[in-house]
Amino acid sequence: MHANDVKMSLEEVIEETRDFLSEEFEVDRDLILPENSLKDTLDLDSLDYVDLVVLIDENLNIKLTGEDFKGIETFGDFYQLVGKKLAL
Repeated sequence: MHANDVKMSLEEVIEETRDFLSEEFEVDRDLILPENSLKDTLDLDSLDYVDLVVLIDENLNIKLTGEDFKGIETFGDFYQLVGKKLAL
């Protein structure tokens, strides 16, 4: 299910996001918390950001670019970006 197909709450989007990020990046789901660093927790390099953009598109049907990640430090920042893109 894509977030845009059925209006999901931000909390539902966060839960779905935590699921696919933990699976894709092989990180304990419990580490994907709003206050934690997106880059450090997922151990992202520049190529991983490309994977992340593709994952977001596939799972949430949101088009992001590298520019969208400027200023994104924590998962909380990331969730705000996703919420804004979904108009939640």
